[in-house]
Amino acid sequence: MTADKAPGRKRRGAGRVTLNTVAKEAGVSAITVSRYFNNPEQVSPERRERIAQVVAELGYVPNLVAGGLASARGRIVAMVIPNISGPIFANTIQGFSDTLNRHGYQLLLASSYFSAEQEESAVRAFLGWSPAALVLTSRFHSAGTEKMIAEADIPVVETWDYQPQRGPLQIGFSHHEVGVSAARYLHGKGYRRIAFVQNSATGDFSALERRDGYAATVRELGLEPWVFVPQAGLAPFEAGKQAMQALMSEATRPDAIIFANDNLAAGGLLAGQRAGLKIPEDCAVLGFGDYPFAEMLLPSLSTIKPPALEIGVLAATRVLESLGVLPVDDVQRLNLLTCQLIERESA
Repeated sequence: MTADKAPGRKRRGAGRVTLNTVAKEAGVSAITVSRYFNNPEQVSPERRERIAQVVAELGYVPNLVAGGLASARGRIVAMVIPNISGPIFANTIQGFSDTLNRHGYQLLLASSYFSAEQEESAVRAFLGWSPAALVLTSRFHSAGTEKMIAEADIPVVETWDYQPQRGPLQIGFSHHEVGVSAARYLHGKGYRRIAFVQNSATGDFSALERRDGYAATVRELGLEPWVFVPQAGLAPFEAGKQAMQALMSEATRPDAIIFANDNLAAGGLLAGQRAGLKIPEDCAVLGFGDYPFAEMLLPSLSTIKPPALEIGVLAATRVLESLGVLPVDDVQRLNLLTCQLIERESA
């Protein structure tokens, strides 16, 4: 039997399935199908469901070129984050993407891997495609990136930070205050030899702000800052292990350690246990991020939870407001979010 005679659904035509074909099969106008893709909220739920079924059945893909490249690119929002493989930004990406999708917009994503140069390259490439808006992580950029976002004629939002005096809209929290909270929490629990372990990823300037908040606070409390810097580029679990081993080899050991993130903290906690330490009796451990494994460790990891999902949803909402897709809600204009200290067994 030849391919042409194979059993199955009868072919509807050898050419590309068109928007008019979808409209005819769904029993609606071509304009309605166009609205389904561009402004789905303007199409009734019943018609959206019918069009979706036909689109799936026909395998229809909108012809963006036929619709005009400028129009096609206008439905894209570009985002650059430091790390797409780590868990800390996952909820931000999901919340941002889900919110955009409900209004017919799509996310275009790139990772900078904490490199200002890679971020600048991604921003330049994205702006060349004229996205509807640009979303970046934190305020630490190269001079080239600063110039591009200053001259961009589209909405620009900076997330995971809060510096309202800057030009781009800020959606996030104060990393300095996170360091303050961590130090005050451990001091309040009776710890006095409190160390801080930096991130092994160079370019994580937000973690350095948390360090600075910690350092300023312990000084105010009459203590000396104690900062350990792991080998640059070391994998997080290994960096945490290196930090714990080094700090525990000191003549005077810390009785509590703040790690720049939960990956480092987990590496340190496990290394301490292998060396026979009791956590938190011999040394308390506090992380940042509230990664999925944090509550599964034994002892479970005390940590500070950032509002990752809320940042994504709010950033997308502000973008859609800037584009006129959503009405501006003056009552809900608060862009400064808060982190939550999660008390578990390690501190």
